[in-house]
Amino acid sequence: MRLNPAVARGDFRNVWVVAEVLSGQIQPVTHELVGAARALADVRRSEVWAVVLGSGVAVQTGSLVACGCDAVIVIDDPALATFNDEAAARTLVQLIDKYRPESVLCGATTRGRALIPRVAVLADCGLTADCTGLAIDPDNGDLLQTRPAFGGNILATIRCSNHRPQLATVRPRVMKALDADPRRSGRIIRERLTPHPSDALKRVIEVFHSTETAVNLGDAPFIISGGRGLQGPAGFTLLRQLAARVGGAVGASRAAVDAGWIPYAHQVGQTGQTVQSSVYMACAISGQIQHLVGMQSCDLIIALDKNPDTPMMQLADIAIVGDLFEIIPELIRQIPAT
Repeated sequence: MRLNPAVARGDFRNVWVVAEVLSGQIQPVTHELVGAARALADVRRSEVWAVVLGSGVAVQTGSLVACGCDAVIVIDDPALATFNDEAAARTLVQLIDKYRPESVLCGATTRGRALIPRVAVLADCGLTADCTGLAIDPDNGDLLQTRPAFGGNILATIRCSNHRPQLATVRPRVMKALDADPRRSGRIIRERLTPHPSDALKRVIEVFHSTETAVNLGDAPFIISGGRGLQGPAGFTLLRQLAARVGGAVGASRAAVDAGWIPYAHQVGQTGQTVQSSVYMACAISGQIQHLVGMQSCDLIIALDKNPDTPMMQLADIAIVGDLFEIIPELIRQIPAT
């Protein structure tokens, strides 16, 4: 809502995380966002609250407290067994009106992208989508939301100074979850779902699961990605051979995917998957912002390129200057097959 003499900035406090619930289970992106929220709340000396909407989810609230929440609002109702963006948005706005959080974070997932824009409209507040970084002004509580802008060519920091709460979505695997501490204590606040006549207008009849084989780079501990410098599909054949030797997965830049050298399912970056692997090896990828936002949180980044001055080579923990068509085959020969 817009701040005015009747609605003061000081009326809003705490950082909220909207839990992502699939098939009755709280998803990892929720714990990642709790970690980010904890850092923000500590700056403001406020609390981290999570909101859990679903059926049979009350027993999982303890995991959120252990990961950094001070309080968890839970609405556990059979009517929430399937996702209804309209009902969830209306319920969340009711909770916002009652408790008045300063900021609300949500995963930039299929469900989050359906839910949070509705909340922004109903609550008359700002929303920044697909954030890659979050900070907070310690004095006034303005959320500093960083995301790619102008086609991904720059990183912009956005603030919504005149509205509260401030809404932001963050892609999975961009933030890092805190280690769970079973000794942490927190409050569990139970609320009830308020039925609405419009709820009867929409219902889920059946859920279909895709039979296509997905490339889940998000769970891969070792990713070897290729860019335009691979010069064609044959270059990715080399990467697949190396990935097989190290038990890794193959990723790609948008340029390689657009060229038709490898399917879109392997794309890493702003318009592809976001990864947080233990090791990320970038082969002939220059490192435009659109790609970096999808892999910059990996633990160890290795770059291989002829040009030592590319953004990727500057970002890398280990930068190898050389010809990948000489180095990759040699690595394949040196690493025994498993």
